[in-house]
Amino acid sequence: MRLIASDIDGTILGHDGKISTRTVEAFAAAAEAGIDVVFVTGRPPRWLDPIREQIGHQGTVICSNGAVSYDLGHEKVLDSHVLSWETVHEVRHIICELAPEPYFALESLTGFHVERGFFGSHAPAGAADVVPAVLTPDMADGGIVKMLAVLHSGNADEFLQLVGPSVGSLIGVTHSAPDLALLEMGPYGVNKAVTLAQYAAARGIDAADVVAFGDMPNDIEMLGWAGAGYAMASGHPEALAAAALRAPRFEADGVAQVIESRLAALNLA
Repeated sequence: MRLIASDIDGTILGHDGKISTRTVEAFAAAAEAGIDVVFVTGRPPRWLDPIREQIGHQGTVICSNGAVSYDLGHEKVLDSHVLSWETVHEVRHIICELAPEPYFALESLTGFHVERGFFGSHAPAGAADVVPAVLTPDMADGGIVKMLAVLHSGNADEFLQLVGPSVGSLIGVTHSAPDLALLEMGPYGVNKAVTLAQYAAARGIDAADVVAFGDMPNDIEMLGWAGAGYAMASGHPEALAAAALRAPRFEADGVAQVIESRLAALNLA
């Protein structure tokens, strides 16, 4: 175990925005043992306060499902993969043809852009200052790293099954919302595993020496790539099916349990 790669939401962070003390201490012990720690998330750079404030992480975070590598300590984008406006426009057209009343948003390196109706009846706390507006081509100037599509009915699995076969050759499409029909789309061929592999290779770390944790479909590639990919027992069925290993449920501090066990084994060795 030379590198720990962990998803955030539903893996170490709960709906209350808290990371357990046991989990914080497990990551601290791993870092003290000289193990590299990187967080790999669908979140954009502007939503990383929980790991900065609760874990004290100052290193790299792989954001937006692999589209952005971000230096949290220096608040600096290290690398990014972006979508063209032509791709955004074509994907939007296809989804509108297939799905009833979809709404869209764009995450760029310079801001979050949502069209009217995207939030439905209420905006999440982290987007309280976002003003809905028409999505326009000039937004690509800021480097679009994620396209979001939402339906205010149904669920994400059904939405993905409906539109995935038609847009999957144009854009990477996945989801991580357990109770919302929200799709996350990024540059074709880019996912958490691709960028994590690049991060590890730059440090001379093989996949066999990587321990990864995740709970949702956007973690599938990462869990399959890592030498020890752990799906949370509380996770999505597709994540569980993709991973060779299983961590205890999030509610039982599953990530902490695995890290503690592996550190103990290293100490014995």
